[in-house]
Amino acid sequence: MGEELNLHSLKPAQPRKERKRIGRGLGSGKGRYSGRGIKGQKSRAGSHMMPAGFEGGQMPIDMRLPKLRGNTSADAMPVGPFRTSTVPVNLRDLEARFEAGAEVTPEALVTAGLIKNTKTDVKILGSGELTKKLSVTAHGFSKTARAKIEAAGGSVGWLRGEPVEKKVKARPKAVVRDEPADEPESAADAADTPADEAAE
Repeated sequence: MGEELNLHSLKPAQPRKERKRIGRGLGSGKGRYSGRGIKGQKSRAGSHMMPAGFEGGQMPIDMRLPKLRGNTSADAMPVGPFRTSTVPVNLRDLEARFEAGAEVTPEALVTAGLIKNTKTDVKILGSGELTKKLSVTAHGFSKTARAKIEAAGGSVGWLRGEPVEKKVKARPKAVVRDEPADEPESAADAADTPADEAAE
């Protein structure tokens, strides 16, 4: 049988680990430089709080390397830091899972087992044929899918509003300059002209 529990026999469930006491004299084992070495940036206070990629003040590698064009703006979606993700659903799946006249929403797609959840945007793609009249509501539609849905007598609903097509700015036409006209004769040339020619 174990030892009887008394005040003098109480012990922690796990043995305590004493903290490292640095800078407490040479006899402590962690005196003088306190485990930081001699001088340098890493021996100073706050030296381990530098941001990721910091190289001591020199130009970081992500700034030294050349950059490729594109993929860095919102117009470059779904690539780059502004990337968005969508779950594709094809028309052939809607044809197989829904009856004519049904309302197709993200929740209905989850119930039909076509998508896992409604956390990700849904985009309807035009692969396959659609013969049923469906009222489809989603975050995005391809041009082919929209045309096929409306051709079958169905309707399309945008959950975040119909996207506005960007107008392409027309480049200004190059200005063609006319050739300079013949310059008039100078006063000196007119003086050298004989009087007979001038009279004529």
